[in-house]
Amino acid sequence: MNDLTPARAVAAPITQDVMTIPRKLPETDKVNLVGLTRAQLREALITAGTPEKQAKMRVGQIWQWVYYWGVRDFALMTNLAKDYRALLAAKFEIALPEIVTRQVSADGTRKYLLRIAGGHEVEAVYIPEEGRGTLCVSSQVGCTLTCSFCHTGTQKLVRNLTAGEIVGQVMLARDDLGEWPEPGQGSTGERLLSNIVLMGMGEPLYNFDAVRDAMLIVRDDEGIALGRRRITLSTSGVVPEIARCAEEIGCQLAISFHATTDEVRDKLVPINKKWNLATLLAALRDYPRLSNSERITFEYVMLKDVNDSDADARRLVKLIQGIPAKINLIPFNEWPGSPYERSDWERIEAFADIIYKAGYASPIRTPRGEDIMAACGQLKSATERARRQKTGVSAQAAADSTV
Repeated sequence: MNDLTPARAVAAPITQDVMTIPRKLPETDKVNLVGLTRAQLREALITAGTPEKQAKMRVGQIWQWVYYWGVRDFALMTNLAKDYRALLAAKFEIALPEIVTRQVSADGTRKYLLRIAGGHEVEAVYIPEEGRGTLCVSSQVGCTLTCSFCHTGTQKLVRNLTAGEIVGQVMLARDDLGEWPEPGQGSTGERLLSNIVLMGMGEPLYNFDAVRDAMLIVRDDEGIALGRRRITLSTSGVVPEIARCAEEIGCQLAISFHATTDEVRDKLVPINKKWNLATLLAALRDYPRLSNSERITFEYVMLKDVNDSDADARRLVKLIQGIPAKINLIPFNEWPGSPYERSDWERIEAFADIIYKAGYASPIRTPRGEDIMAACGQLKSATERARRQKTGVSAQAAADSTV
């Protein structure tokens, strides 16, 4: 059985800071169209005065303008009558989060700090690779899970993101990449943003309805049109929602696994105290069948002298036996005050070799965007970092000293 040495790892906190300041939402009479499902958009248009017989057609027209062409100005929706465009402008808006900062890593990774309604901030990361480009999307401001190796887990949960704020991250990234097709010319078929991973700030399955609606919007064939196999949702193991994810979203599933015993996982991923390994694995065995997914990805962050032994590798293989799976090995991405160290490269390769010889794919994820704190487990809003740095109270200093 592994112990969490060194001593500073034993003291890893699983409670959150309390320095988040609530902010009031802006007051507006206009309804934001971004994030409305087709059914919700139809109802909103009818409520605003659209004749019911025209509603389905209007939904299709507006949907294409917003999600295929990326248009934000009702006046540019030229296949709508001028008086109807005026009605839309009076009743609705097409609003996205605001880009506060945009950082570009030496490896081409782009990190966006985004301000959402109420002044809160989240981060999204675009990772370019050969033949694909992946956007890492946030689903909450902060997180409730307090995973001790994750920077986001040290930030207090503020609120869930709306479906519009989740979709808005995708739309802003497409803005930045210049990926919207020119009206009248159509798409070239090449996708700079080809994949989405719900692996940013927050636990997606604790914001299920908004995440589901956002991903159905992203998948819609008349808009952004990303196939379900290009969307991966990562969860730490919210067992009751896993079957719902299969049935209502149908995307690929990744599990933030990280340990092969309950004793270690209780410390690394505290949600394990509620749904332990046996309970989680039982739920996962049905997922590929329910969602028509090919396999589940098990994410496993490599922590020196914590979860990286040969015995851990052999236990991992035994635990997932019978589940169509691949194991992503993630070299730990350190952050200021982090309680762990990255496993030595030779140890990671030896771990991967055991898994590979057992018949599972075991890619070692190349750290991306570390120079701009954009790598896996490093996301945390800049205002929260600054706020923690500015608080000189002894209680906060004492808490930080244990990290």
